[in-house]
Amino acid sequence: MTEETLNRFGEVTAVVVGDVMLDSWLRGHTKRMAQEAPVPVVTVEQIEDQPGGAANTAVNLAALGARVHMVGITGADPAGATLNATLGRLDIEGLVIVRSWRTSVKRRVLTDGQIVARYDEEDEAPLPEAAERELIEQITRLAADADVIVACDYGGGVCTPNVRRVLCDLSIDRSEGSRRAPILVVDAHDVAAWRDCRPTAVLPNYAEVRRLLGEGDDHDRVAFLSARSEDLVEATGAGLVVTTLDGEGTLLHRRGRQPHRTYATAAPDTMSIGAGDTFTAAFSLALAAGAEPERAADIGQAAASVVVRRQGTAACSHEDLLRALRPDIALPPDRLAACLERDRAEGRRIVFTNGCFDVLHRGHVACLEEAARLGDVLVVAVNSDDGVARLKGPQRPINRCEDRVAVLAAMGCVDYITVFDEDSPTELLRLVRPEVYVKGGDYHPDLLPEAELVRELGGQVRVLGYVPDRSTTAIVNRIRG
Repeated sequence: MTEETLNRFGEVTAVVVGDVMLDSWLRGHTKRMAQEAPVPVVTVEQIEDQPGGAANTAVNLAALGARVHMVGITGADPAGATLNATLGRLDIEGLVIVRSWRTSVKRRVLTDGQIVARYDEEDEAPLPEAAERELIEQITRLAADADVIVACDYGGGVCTPNVRRVLCDLSIDRSEGSRRAPILVVDAHDVAAWRDCRPTAVLPNYAEVRRLLGEGDDHDRVAFLSARSEDLVEATGAGLVVTTLDGEGTLLHRRGRQPHRTYATAAPDTMSIGAGDTFTAAFSLALAAGAEPERAADIGQAAASVVVRRQGTAACSHEDLLRALRPDIALPPDRLAACLERDRAEGRRIVFTNGCFDVLHRGHVACLEEAARLGDVLVVAVNSDDGVARLKGPQRPINRCEDRVAVLAAMGCVDYITVFDEDSPTELLRLVRPEVYVKGGDYHPDLLPEAELVRELGGQVRVLGYVPDRSTTAIVNRIRG
């Protein structure tokens, strides 16, 4: 049923209305503190600009397969030009350029994976009347063919009372015989302003819920929201309320039912930026494709779990989501090769590692998580039971192959698993052709037998940090001792 829903994504037309921005990521290293202030001096080595806010929601909708129109405001400035060009390459058009407007930009400075500074540029002036009229004309025209309208109201000036009024009118069922009205999904800092629209769904975070209800319990947010579920639905005027709880997942509320909970993938704060936009896109698209609300929330959470493993403001593709929702990621080599061809065609960087993974321990986890950060798709090749016995002795493995694979499949950082019986993964490396080949331990890259082949195939070899006193052999010896 889920795959049928995802297959209908390509039939959905979505209109995103709201506050767009440019997310700019400045990455570099630091070796000293500034003399004039107690702050690090960051030597910027890379600048990456990506669509943010409502524009990120539009990008995710397009990546998931929907036909997308974006209605928002940019200035006639370099940030606006970058934003328009980026969206244009994805065939997403509709931004109104206002010469007097300043495009919103959020710049984050990172060093060693940590954000050390963020500075914003935004326009706090009222939206010019001419721009508002143009927005309303676009919304009215595009809504005629829309299945879903997603309103992203972050207080940036686009969702004026007049714009909200038009969206409210469009979301009301039309007369008999006409095409049904599009569903309206609202992601807003102030959901109370949208109450009279009676939207299909609203997606407030916990801080926004506290402002709405005037109270909260930070010690047990899930219990508090569950107890106030009916009040929350009534206060928002929405058919569905999804309260987002960052690392704790979400709760879906609807009248007369117990809340439905989803569970998030743990990730550092620097990796979760934009994940809410991804959730909104996938959830909205699933609703428009006919999914039950609870299943739509699960789909939204699965999409968010994809992007929290990527740096910057990322998007989840249709194939990413299929893979995230597919419980079996253990594939035979021929099916693995076909999946990787699609990944590579979409520009994804393949990382490959191999091992016995018998009695999974902290060293394995650290190595796999670090390997996943070196690319977009992590492939783990597992030695068969006979292979482990040849390498480690007749009393190994401790855990059978299917058990070792099942434990690895439960790790969020692993994308694909395959099993090989040979003593060396040489043939698999020829099949996979990874951009990065990773080994953990105290090896030297040049002494690995596979290193020369990997380089011949155009890849690079990385040896990750060794975690002392963390090995299966040491664990087994302690148990036997």
